[in-house]
Amino acid sequence: MCRIYIDADPILYESRTRSLRIHGVITTVRLENLFWDVLHEIAGRENLTTSQFAVKLYDELIALRGEVPTNFASFLRVCCLRYLSMREARQTTAESEAAGAVALRVLKAG
Repeated sequence: MCRIYIDADPILYESRTRSLRIHGVITTVRLENLFWDVLHEIAGRENLTTSQFAVKLYDELIALRGEVPTNFASFLRVCCLRYLSMREARQTTAESEAAGAVALRVLKAG
């Protein structure tokens, strides 16, 4: 069972630090490469750069909570996991709907 996890390319869990300019203040964020990849994917869906998306999350968090958690990197990791979880749920729903449509066509044809 663990092979699917331990066979991961080591580059995915290697950390990388990036500097983000948030309202004129340079902040460094250290995340594993896989999380940077997911943030890049999400940002692309929003037509933003990864940095712009991180700043947008920061601003929306301030607007909602009045503050940003002391560990912004952990917040970004949770955002990535929530995105992947929701993406998986959408794919599963779409696959179920497609299978249901095929079954309905078969029933109507029969």
